[in-house]
Amino acid sequence: MSAEGLLKLVPAGVITGDNVRKVFNYARDHKFAIPAVNCVSTSSVNSVLEAARDAKSPIIIQFSNGGAAFFAGKGLANKNQEASVLGAVAGAKYVREVAKAYGIPVMALGHYRTLKFITKLIPLAPLTVHSDHCAHKLLPWFDGMLAADEEYFAQHGEPLFSSHMLDLSEESKEENIATCLKYLKRMAKINCLLEMEIGITGGEEDGVNNEHVDNASLYTQPEDIWDIYSQFSQARLCYITDLFTIAAAFGNVHGVYKPGNVRLHPELLGKHQAHVAEKAGTKNQKPVYFVFHGGSGSTAEEIQTAVGHGVVKMNIDTDTQWAYWTGIRDFYKAKEGYLQAQIGNPEGEDKPNKKYYDPRVFIREAEKTMIVRVQQALGELNAKNVL
Repeated sequence: MSAEGLLKLVPAGVITGDNVRKVFNYARDHKFAIPAVNCVSTSSVNSVLEAARDAKSPIIIQFSNGGAAFFAGKGLANKNQEASVLGAVAGAKYVREVAKAYGIPVMALGHYRTLKFITKLIPLAPLTVHSDHCAHKLLPWFDGMLAADEEYFAQHGEPLFSSHMLDLSEESKEENIATCLKYLKRMAKINCLLEMEIGITGGEEDGVNNEHVDNASLYTQPEDIWDIYSQFSQARLCYITDLFTIAAAFGNVHGVYKPGNVRLHPELLGKHQAHVAEKAGTKNQKPVYFVFHGGSGSTAEEIQTAVGHGVVKMNIDTDTQWAYWTGIRDFYKAKEGYLQAQIGNPEGEDKPNKKYYDPRVFIREAEKTMIVRVQQALGELNAKNVL
């Protein structure tokens, strides 16, 4: 792939609408996927942008409902999702301000439970901003973000976010599709992509616990994918939009577990694609944009199989949280003697320690280890050097 391949199609900075479609088509055709990293602060956002810049990759930054509230400040009330809305909007605006300086394409994506962004530092690259995992009880958060999108669209001709995710997988399939369809019609008017989930991702994330769901719920059926595709896209007589992605369940589990405890079957995505292609009568053998949730601890083979069957986006949270923490942990272990008091260390009782406990020092160490983990994900998803 040419180092300038993607940037011949889309501009650097936050991208929306048709440019998101171009990026996903390019990723599908060239068999790579874009990591979507959950962020909770400007520090984690900056880490993701720097990692993508140096890898010459597009990236997705996303905020969960809880992550968005943390971004705004834990001291704010969130009874009616006001802090989560404020944090998500503030995060999206922050990404828009800094993305071009990092020089990469960015997607601003949002989930009913989480919000996502794609960005990059240098050279210029596309970026998306996205919200993640919005469950039914969190719909006021979704409504608040979408209102911000519509206001931004009225002023700038594009939404504030690249996309949002509705996670209504715990509802009946019929209610899930109907609610998503209602929002999709509204989002289509402002060229904002919708990500939806069908089938349940196990484990626990951001306060949503699916550790005890029935095993059969962890595997989406081909008919489920067709029901969504046929109602959402041009396969239906009444065209709405093709700006949607599907997070199908194939044994996925949030969190990290011992090898062998989670059985993924990404080959099922290939059956889903074949079923939709046949029903729709399309020559495109991968008509669906799939999203990979609960990917922490996945093997290289599982990831490659998923990407080969049309996964264009893979969420990453648990592993980058751990990576961020290890930077702080290792710094403390290495400098423990300098972090017990403001004055006095192994070099002398009167020696100052400010340069060790300055937050800019230990937070930067956390960023460094997170950058390494994000770049690992970019490599595993074949997403390096695609600009």
